[in-house]
Amino acid sequence: MPRVVVVSPPFQSHAQPLSVLAGALARAGSDVTFACSPSFARLAEEARTAFVPLTVSRNANTGVARSTRQDVRESERLEEFLDSTREGAIAALLTQSRHRGEDMLAGPEKVLAEVRDLQERLAPDWFVVDQLSYSVTLALHCLGLPFATFCPGHPTYLPHGPEALFGVPYAWPRAVRPSPRELAELRQAALKNDLAFTERFAAVARGHAPQAPAPGRAFALTSRHAVVFNYPWFSWLPKHQPSHVRFLHGGHCVSPEETGPGEEWESVLSRLRSRSGRLVLIALGTFLSARDDVLALLIRGILAHCPDVAVVVAAGEGASRLAEFAGPRVHVARVVPQRWLLNRVDAMVHHGGNNSFTECVASGTPALILPFSSDQFSIAHDAERARLATCLNPATLTEDTAGAAVRDLLAHVPEGLQRWSAELRRRGPHWTADRLLDAMESSARSR
Repeated sequence: MPRVVVVSPPFQSHAQPLSVLAGALARAGSDVTFACSPSFARLAEEARTAFVPLTVSRNANTGVARSTRQDVRESERLEEFLDSTREGAIAALLTQSRHRGEDMLAGPEKVLAEVRDLQERLAPDWFVVDQLSYSVTLALHCLGLPFATFCPGHPTYLPHGPEALFGVPYAWPRAVRPSPRELAELRQAALKNDLAFTERFAAVARGHAPQAPAPGRAFALTSRHAVVFNYPWFSWLPKHQPSHVRFLHGGHCVSPEETGPGEEWESVLSRLRSRSGRLVLIALGTFLSARDDVLALLIRGILAHCPDVAVVVAAGEGASRLAEFAGPRVHVARVVPQRWLLNRVDAMVHHGGNNSFTECVASGTPALILPFSSDQFSIAHDAERARLATCLNPATLTEDTAGAAVRDLLAHVPEGLQRWSAELRRRGPHWTADRLLDAMESSARSR
């Protein structure tokens, strides 16, 4: 029975799928410990794994970004990011790039010491680490410990070639097309981060592990054994190298053992269904739920253009500001049981986050995607190309275009959805766990 430590950063959108994979590894026969900040101990309990506290990042998001307790600068950066999303795609990506530069590998010595301590106390055979937890990846590299990489977002979060830059979408949806000048500015900012980050990695490695191989390009440093993409395999995706690494496209991380939220939510759906023929979920993720102006626009647009449709809205800290919409056709909540709801609604409006995208495809739920930042533009592009969803630009969205898009989505389900939904259901966390354990075993034999 291999001993595995699964390390997650303190973000709900990362810890949730990683905990599901941890549970699948445990059910496949591993002795698994989930390592994350104390706020996420409940996920280990749900996954039926052991838990150890480990904080690998200064900032955090326990489910609603604005209400998560963190230091003043992290709160300021969140507000700066949200403001930038109002200006459009490039403004948001440039703000994220600048913030990334400010937070260049925070506290690597502390993380290295904590990872070394974990190794000494638990003696795991393997670590599984979130690809965006760069300080943990660097620590594992310096200590020479075997690990697998979990990529929580679009596969191009892992640069596939020298021309690929972290923070620059590999492709764009039709509704969002930056100018050549804007793209050049974004690439320049991303390249600056790439070079600075790589030098910082090299300096830490020289100081703490001069005997280890040079880490190379920082954003591309991952496991030499196995990389798990929480994403479908599309034939047009860039090919990653080298060939001896196992790249596993698990499709999604939705647990089949997940329990329902209880009678209260059953009652909510029963009430909404009694007045309306169909139901739409609106959820823009744990950060972007703060864009309550977009949520209000969507509600008004759907109510005006879809007379037989009711909506459930995940509004985060803006729930009180949207309370005026609550009524026979609208239910506004701070947080919602999204994965449970996707098997009960007729469509979803989301931001193009990886979890929302893969969960919609796995459940066969039609979606309208409004990409704001990060890898959401790449995901929206893939969703359009695979004919899985409709995409609009949130920076130019109107009540009329939003309402009409939802009305059309309900009338004409995207033609690729049934095929890809069946494909993702054949994969998932158990499929991934089995193949990841096989990769670990094969690597151990070769060592």
